[in-house]
Amino acid sequence: MIKVIIERRVVERLESPYEQAIANLLDVITAAPGYRGGESFRSKYQPNHYIVVSNWSNLDAWEKWFRSQDRQAVLDKINPFLEYPEKCTVLERHLYSS
Repeated sequence: MIKVIIERRVVERLESPYEQAIANLLDVITAAPGYRGGESFRSKYQPNHYIVVSNWSNLDAWEKWFRSQDRQAVLDKINPFLEYPEKCTVLERHLYSS
């Protein structure tokens, strides 16, 4: 399993329309093959800073979603609310040996 961290900074005072757009689009991602769930966070001290932590079965599933037309449709809906393009970080489990 991998985790993907997505950071978005929303234009101040557009947080509510952004949140409505995201809420209306959650069904799209939950149907994506390999999607295993996730969480959405909002900074307590910077309310226009959002972080999504999503879980994917493997890197291939994430990359297919990342390049998909469905994801592009999601981005088309939320990009007008963003200060700058989202930042995605892909994480894999790293085990330390002692």
